[in-house]
Amino acid sequence: MIQHDGRLKAAFESGVFVLRLCGDVRLTLCATLDNQAQRLADIPGLKAVMIDLRETTNVDSTALGFLAKVALAVKGRLGQSPTIVVNNPDVRRMLDVMGFEKFFTLVEAPLVELDALAELPLARADVEAEEEGLKQRILEAHRILMRINDHNREQFQPLVELLEEQLHHTAE
Repeated sequence: MIQHDGRLKAAFESGVFVLRLCGDVRLTLCATLDNQAQRLADIPGLKAVMIDLRETTNVDSTALGFLAKVALAVKGRLGQSPTIVVNNPDVRRMLDVMGFEKFFTLVEAPLVELDALAELPLARADVEAEEEGLKQRILEAHRILMRINDHNREQFQPLVELLEEQLHHTAE
């Protein structure tokens, strides 16, 4: 199992789902992020989604891909785009380069603070971290990022092709 210091916390209150990413968030949390994206699509009474990155020191591209998946999971369902709260200039720069303003409203401070966020348990796939499953999640995340803009498509095409080839050979 790969060690990391990233954590995820979440709360749902008055129709607002809040997901807080803390520390260095990497692919080892992506199954948990994926579970949250799928859960959002089914939450009754969902009115808004806020992703809080104020306690985030780093987010790798795989985790960014799954954040984009969160936005896609609620696209057309909410009256507004999901919000990302980010005050770290390095993390904000990553979001800008990746084109996240296309799917999210980016702000430096939330309108309302929620203090009662529960730590999310790691998804079983994050704990086991088997190689083929990790490759599948990395591939999915980067395919999502490539759909956002041409910069991402150019940046991640070699990685996607490599992973597709490796997974194809594994399947043979």
